Amino acid sequence: MRCLSFGFLASLSIAVHVAHAAAPCSKPLYLTFDTGHMGVAPLIAEVLNRQNVKVTFFAANEPTKEGDGSLGDHWAPWWKARGAEGHAFASHTFDHVYWRSDLPRGSWQMRPTAGASKGQTEVWTSQRYCDQLQLANTRLEQITGVKPLPLFRAPGGKTSPSLLTAAKQCGFAHVGWADAGFLGDELPSDKYPNALLQHRALSNIRSGDILMAHLGIWSRQDPWAPAVLEPLIEGLKAKGFCFATLKDHPQFKTWTR
Repeated sequence: MRCLSFGFLASLSIAVHVAHAAAPCSKPLYLTFDTGHMGVAPLIAEVLNRQNVKVTFFAANEPTKEGDGSLGDHWAPWWKARGAEGHAFASHTFDHVYWRSDLPRGSWQMRPTAGASKGQTEVWTSQRYCDQLQLANTRLEQITGVKPLPLFRAPGGKTSPSLLTAAKQCGFAHVGWADAGFLGDELPSDKYPNALLQHRALSNIRSGDILMAHLGIWSRQDPWAPAVLEPLIEGLKAKGFCFATLKDHPQFKTWTR
């Protein structure tokens, strides 16, 4: 019997490794983060790197514990590093604008929580809303060098059919989250401690779910991230789940490409 050469065996080993690494994700989850006060953003980034998990960030220029807003110059290097790591980005409206109600003739009552109109309820046209969606993506691309996805998440997930139609007409599809994917980091920690949120997520999350958390929540006393994040990722991996960004989500794949 002829002996196989070392070179052949090495090549075979590399080929098997590459094939294994490129194996399709059969039980995908889509972990997403909305901006917030950014206080736990560096720790979240460490966990994602350690676990080799790619996520989609929905960004607005929200007030932060440190620096000049979540899309300001202070945090620009943080975003640039996430772009280099292969994460995806999308709009959360630049001024973190909440939909309040529909008005006649294609307008809406909106309430920004950041920017020049912070805390004011105003009448917005579709053009003004579209400009807000694009402004966040323009800033993200400027600081990351990565073209964001043509997706957005309305703050609080609050929308109306007419608002979603207007957003689609200017090129943006809305992304919500699965019921089980609401990871609860904005709930009061006295009633929803981290252990309960982790157990609930591990019990209820199913393949294909979009998961949602934040880069910092002002109101929660016992921060969900990063304390729950790594055990949750490890627990989901142990159940056979894997992680992908929204550019690979079946519902949005055609839209984003």
